Amino acid sequence: MIRLKNVTKVFVARGQRNVVADNINAVFPTGKAVGLLGRNGAGKSTLLRMIAGTLDPTSGKITSDGTISWPVGFAGSFHPDLTGLQNVRFIGRVYGVDTDMLVDFVEDFAELGKHFNMPCRSYSSGMKSRLAFGVSMGIRFDTYLVDEVTSVGDAAFRQKSDAVFQHRMKDSGAILVSHGTNMLRRNCDMGAVLENGKLTFYDDIIEAIEAHEANMHAETLED
Repeated sequence: MIRLKNVTKVFVARGQRNVVADNINAVFPTGKAVGLLGRNGAGKSTLLRMIAGTLDPTSGKITSDGTISWPVGFAGSFHPDLTGLQNVRFIGRVYGVDTDMLVDFVEDFAELGKHFNMPCRSYSSGMKSRLAFGVSMGIRFDTYLVDEVTSVGDAAFRQKSDAVFQHRMKDSGAILVSHGTNMLRRNCDMGAVLENGKLTFYDDIIEAIEAHEANMHAETLED
C-alpha cells in the first residue's frame, strides 16, 4: 500500500506558481495495477517521482509498507563512463540482489550485443531505455512505477517488454502512466485521474479513461 497524505507540490518559475499536486490524499492498494491519467503537463511524472522518493513534495507525506521501484525505464542514473554491464552490477549491489542473475537477465532482455560491454555514453537513447527497462524488470518490487516505457523499441521489443511486465504483475502492483489507453485497458485494474492538482480514483479503469477523455473534450470546447 502507498499512502499520500496532504501531498502538495508547487513549482515556481519567473514568479509564476504551478501547483501540480494540491493537498492530495489517496491510497494506492497493494497488488493492484493503477492507470494514472491526465493531460500533458498535469504532473503525472512528477507524482511518480515523488512516490519513488526522488523528488520531495512541497508539503505532506508519502508512506509505503512495501518496496517501490524507481520510474521504470528511467536511464538518467547510469554512469556514462561505465559499461552497461558495470552499471547493472553496481545497481544490483545497491539493491542487494544476485548480480550474476541480474546481469544474465538484462543482457538477454536488452539485446545490446557488444554494446553491453561499452560505455553508456556511447548508447543511443533507445539503447539506454532498453537497458533501463531490463534492470527495472530484473529486480522484484512490490510496486512498479511505469512511465510510457513499453513505447521503447520496435514492435517485437514492445511485445517482449509487455510480456515481461505481465509476468511481474502476477506478484506485484504498479502505477502506470501512458497516453495509450489500450495499454491501460490491458494492464490496469483501476485508474486515477490527475486534473488541476486533484487526484480522483476510479475502481474501474474504463471509468477513469472516460473521465479523462471528458476532461480533454471539455478543454477542446473551451479553446
